[in-house]
Amino acid sequence: MAILPIRRAGDPVLREKAKRVRLPVDSSIHRLIEDMWDTMYDAPGVGLAAPQIGVGLRVIVIDVPGHDRVALLNPEIVKRSGERRVDEGCLSVPGFRGEIIRSVKVLAKGIDPYTGKEVRIKAEDDLMAEALEHEIDHINGILYIDYLPGPEALVPLNDAPEVQG
Repeated sequence: MAILPIRRAGDPVLREKAKRVRLPVDSSIHRLIEDMWDTMYDAPGVGLAAPQIGVGLRVIVIDVPGHDRVALLNPEIVKRSGERRVDEGCLSVPGFRGEIIRSVKVLAKGIDPYTGKEVRIKAEDDLMAEALEHEIDHINGILYIDYLPGPEALVPLNDAPEVQG
């Protein structure tokens, strides 16, 4: 498929609420998802939302260790509980990380793009819970840096490459 440029903070598409994907899906949505996988793995990252490649649709992909990889259409958080501090990064804010609060438990739902059926994903106290919140924030025009107290809370990464979402 294709590796696409990742939009960076400051690009207006990252601040827009993405549009719902109409069902049933066609081959263009499947192509978009394949391009998102290619782009995410090339970055490298563990998650990617369609707005990050300039597409204003509610589509996310996530692949974290210990979980099946997932692509979701029109995802949303159904339930969340607890709070924990996480050190988070983002492919749209390269070279930085910041400590923010994320939920301990997350229940998300969305449409499987290949079956057209609703799926629910439970995650607790791990990278999947963080990635679900992070990517669903993206389709709502929210970046993790919005949760920081100010720009001084952004921490530059070391020279070593990091996996980001």
